[in-house]
Formats: sequence, C-alpha cells, structure tokens
Amino acid sequence: MHGTGRQFIQYRDAFAGFGRWHRCIVLCPLFPVGVRGDGDRNGFKRLAEGDIRYDKVLLEMVREVGERYGKRFDTFALFGYSGGGQFVNRFAYAHPERLWAASIGAPGNVTLLDESKAWWLGVGGFERHFGKPFDLPALRRVPVQMVVGRADLETWEITVREDSPMYLPGINDAGRTRPERLRALKASFEAAGIGVRFDELDNIAHNGLQVVEVVQDFFADSLRTLRTGD
Repeated sequence: MHGTGRQFIQYRDAFAGFGRWHRCIVLCPLFPVGVRGDGDRNGFKRLAEGDIRYDKVLLEMVREVGERYGKRFDTFALFGYSGGGQFVNRFAYAHPERLWAASIGAPGNVTLLDESKAWWLGVGGFERHFGKPFDLPALRRVPVQMVVGRADLETWEITVREDSPMYLPGINDAGRTRPERLRALKASFEAAGIGVRFDELDNIAHNGLQVVEVVQDFFADSLRTLRTGD
C-alpha cells in the first residue's frame, strides 16, 4: 500500500522479483487524492473518508484480481510504509481474518491496540465504526512485522497541530518520532498477546524502498510457514 506520495509503481517494481520467485501476485493499489473535492491526501490512511471505505475498496480490488486470474485470495499479505503503514495498522484491526501477514512500516500516526482510547487513536468504539466487534483472537493469528529506520527522526510532518483537521486530543502522545511511535504500537500489540517482529534499521531515514528487502524476508518466512503448515 502506497503512502502519501503514492509511489505505487516503484513498489510494484520492487516486489516484482518476489512475486516471480514465490509464485505470488503483487497488487499495488492507487487511491486518488481529494476524491471529495477537498484536496485531502490522507483519507485512505484512516480507512474511512466520508462514505468511502478504503478497506472495502481494497477487498474489492483483491476480489477482482482473483476473478481475472481464476483464483481465490481469501487471505493475503499486506505491506505499507508511512501513510501506507497507517493503512496496514488499521486494516489489520478491521480485517485480521483476511491476512496471512502484515508489515507496518514507519507510520506517522498509530492506532494503539488500546480499548481505553477512542478510534482512531485506539480501538475504543470499534464496533460502532465498523459494524462488527474487534476480533483479537484473529489478529493474534496474523504474523506481524513493524519496520522503521533508526534515523527516521524528523518530527515536522508527524506532529499534528491543534489547528489541523486531523487533530484529536492525545494524537501526539505515542511519541515524538516515528521509531518512538512504532515502539508504542509494538508494546500495545505485545500487551494483547501478539508477537511482533520489530526491525529498526541502521542508517535509514524515511525511505520505504530501502526497507523492502527486510519486508520481503519477513513475507518469505511467513509464506513458507503458511505453505508447509509448520
């Protein structure tokens, strides 16, 4: 899943070899900017924008690809970086039963697995937003990776000011930097009994293409386990 910059073609190309050697179809969606006429680039990150549900749009894309190739993709792996990492974080809550692996890369804002915090800072009120209860046992079955560069320390883009339409009280409480916020997300997963592979990579700032190799290693391990039943 692309981030705010919509680098979907670059990610497609970066995963082409993985798809070939692991017998996978690689789907890189593109969600447009400002679909409601307001220029908003961020709606997809929170899954819902007005009456648009981007999680359901992705599921329809997966269904369409399956129909085209005569396959069923009841489960799939999902990777996203930056804004795409926010999407994966929240999609995993909404549809854990559809994932055989999830890789959450360097999200600027996180949704903690914390029922005391209202959606989308936490999962409080989840059923009201999604029309179904939060399925923690299903999420516990999903292999999860979290990945971020150790040098990803800029705060100007991820600190949400009070005059921002994205502002919610407590939105900046998970940490100052992306590594701090991702570690807070990891802690919330582990407190709920979910194991996390946490990759904090040296000499990498905010560049999703530089973490692809580590993500592919995680997916390869998860796919091997899935196919062998180990």
